[in-house]
Amino acid sequence: MVSYKDLGFVNTKDMFKKAMEGKYAIPAYNFNNMEQLQAIISGCLESRSPVILQVSKGARDYANQTLLRYMAEGAMAVVKSHKTPVPVALHLDHGDTYELCVSCIESGFSSVMIDGSSHPFEENIALTKKVVDYAHKYDVTVEGELGVLAGIEEHVSHEVSHYTDPNDVEKFVNATGVDSLAISIGTSHGAYKFKLKPGEKVPELRFDILEEIEKRIPGFPIVLHGSSSVLPEYVQIINQNGGKMEGAVGVPEDQLRKAAASSVCKINIDSDGRLVMTAIIRKEFNKNPGNFDPRKYLGPAREELMKMIINKNKEVLGSAGRA
Repeated sequence: MVSYKDLGFVNTKDMFKKAMEGKYAIPAYNFNNMEQLQAIISGCLESRSPVILQVSKGARDYANQTLLRYMAEGAMAVVKSHKTPVPVALHLDHGDTYELCVSCIESGFSSVMIDGSSHPFEENIALTKKVVDYAHKYDVTVEGELGVLAGIEEHVSHEVSHYTDPNDVEKFVNATGVDSLAISIGTSHGAYKFKLKPGEKVPELRFDILEEIEKRIPGFPIVLHGSSSVLPEYVQIINQNGGKMEGAVGVPEDQLRKAAASSVCKINIDSDGRLVMTAIIRKEFNKNPGNFDPRKYLGPAREELMKMIINKNKEVLGSAGRA
């Protein structure tokens, strides 16, 4: 067993407490490879933002769980050597089994999510509590989920959203002992979050549900999944350089900023990072079709992703300067 404390990570307790007090949200960025990880760490160091490094089940399989653990440990060496280090948590995103959560905890994760939202309510409680009981032995924080987000991302796929029922949250939190709760108020996974007809605007997030949940569990950390804005400039670059992403729409950044000023203290961003990388790689291929050196196209993609992360931290989440 490897303790996350020995690797230099922190759990999310202090992060979330400070975020709620300061009315901002901690960025939770997913990564699958070295360039994404470099961009996240560099962007958060430059903007002095605390950060949650997120690893999905699919990313863990893709990168190899042993290699990925050492990549994250290497990132922490960079953070600790910086003149102004920032707090970093290593988090399992959308863990779907008890066994997966245990494996991540034993390999140095400081936080895990157990997503039992597709199960009946009582089964979700039982599974989440089982993970919490194990994780808390090692001071690892646990995120649970109530409500279902539509969309496709990694192994998570649902056609229809089911909003979180505020009547369920108090019982769920008390029965499981979970440390934070992911809710469904209108965000969704992937790059095609909303199907809009010509002239239609993206629907507002259900802040009424969020406000009611805040009343039921005051001061409790809330998480939003599926919160990429699907930045139009990068969708345009992709389409201009041979891609085909028609109708890709995300959550407006002003709505995320409003959410970040509430009890929402963790906002997940995955698709935006993928779009930035893909846009710049396509652009570089189109500009230099004879190039076969990965550094020549992955490098510019990494730099653009870092710029996007800095902007998110400063302008959307409010986490810049909070380390």
